[in-house]
Amino acid sequence: MSLLVTGSIAIDTIETPLGRVEEALGGSAVYFSLAAALFTPVRMVGVVGEDFDLDRFKPLADKPIDTSGVEVRRGSKTLRWHARYTGAMNSAETLRIELNVLAEHGAPVPPEFTDSRYVFLANTHPALQREFARQFTAADLLVCDTMNLWIENEPDELRKTLGVVHGLVLNEGEARLLTQQMNLVTAGREILKLGPRFVVIKKGEHGSLLVSHDDLFLVPPYPTERVLDPTGCGDSFAGGMMGYLASRGRFDRQTLRAAMARGSVVASFVLESFSVDALSRVTAADVERRLAELREMASFE
Repeated sequence: MSLLVTGSIAIDTIETPLGRVEEALGGSAVYFSLAAALFTPVRMVGVVGEDFDLDRFKPLADKPIDTSGVEVRRGSKTLRWHARYTGAMNSAETLRIELNVLAEHGAPVPPEFTDSRYVFLANTHPALQREFARQFTAADLLVCDTMNLWIENEPDELRKTLGVVHGLVLNEGEARLLTQQMNLVTAGREILKLGPRFVVIKKGEHGSLLVSHDDLFLVPPYPTERVLDPTGCGDSFAGGMMGYLASRGRFDRQTLRAAMARGSVVASFVLESFSVDALSRVTAADVERRLAELREMASFE
């Protein structure tokens, strides 16, 4: 089943207690695509500036990722993000961000991509997400991401977007901010009232929570001791989840649960390197091994 992601493509400089990487490949669309491609072919839509060397896409080259939807915009520069993680590395401090091309209009969706049946709208302005959503009239599943910036500054636009998508993925802080509810189950149920059929609330090192009209499910994270850089974990979780759903061609209760488990496992690899280095080397067999271990660790009685 065809899967498309539209999101950012970035050049990152990341500092953590264990090292630093400069001018590394990043962005939501990149992490999502590498994760989803472990399960199904992916169509990637995004935009970079003329300063972006397409050789940076080498980690994607041998994957079933179609990058023909990436626009190289003349006269523009690529999104650049410089961030620092400290302590337990639960959140990043942005030291510098140059939105560049991200502050301009979105990338055009190639006509041959508009028949995509599974679509993930990565974090961007909610009005732009709706503009993208309108182009996928054949979509069976539309899922979006969001962030504090839009919750605080564009609440009306975000609510309109939540009225046209089937699912929402966001972190626990964003869920509380959006609903003004501290309890995450209550927050999830409040979000369902805005339109989505399901919401997945990411809880970082504490796993993720699914709230839908017919289910409540908590998946643990895959525990890894080698944590170098958490950048891209959330996008990779979403990619693993959506990639599995698209590979199965359905998103019923049991398939959503299975998809979240795979998202959790795929995200665990991202932690183990800077940028996409570890994620680009992961195989389907690697995922299955960790999935079996997670299943064993989480089982009881």
